[in-house]
Amino acid sequence: MVKKVPRKKYDSAKYSNFLKVADNFSQAADIAAEFEYYNAAGVLIIHSAIALADSVTIRFSSVKCTGENHYEVIKLLQESVADSKSTAKALTHFEKLIDHKNAVSYQGEVYQQKDITILLKHFYRFEKWVKSLIG
Repeated sequence: MVKKVPRKKYDSAKYSNFLKVADNFSQAADIAAEFEYYNAAGVLIIHSAIALADSVTIRFSSVKCTGENHYEVIKLLQESVADSKSTAKALTHFEKLIDHKNAVSYQGEVYQQKDITILLKHFYRFEKWVKSLIG
């Protein structure tokens, strides 16, 4: 039996709130990186991507993942939008961001500018996909 992704219903119009949150986190990440607070920047980049993912699932499925496992958001994204080559690429970028979540937040890894450059590459590509869907 396949486990269903834990979710909560949302009014689809609320997706724009999550876009604003994502933008707020992204701008704060830029400021943190400017002052060489690279771990803070990394956390903010990842949380911005999660808010972008939530905006997509809310907009297209009226649900948001409520589980602790952020990889479950990928499954919910797959359920929410049409399968395509661009979707697959975007989800790979999102997964690479989630791969960093524990390291940047909880494992004592010290991030440097080069690490943020990598995160931003994946973030911008995921963000571009989200904006192409939402407009």
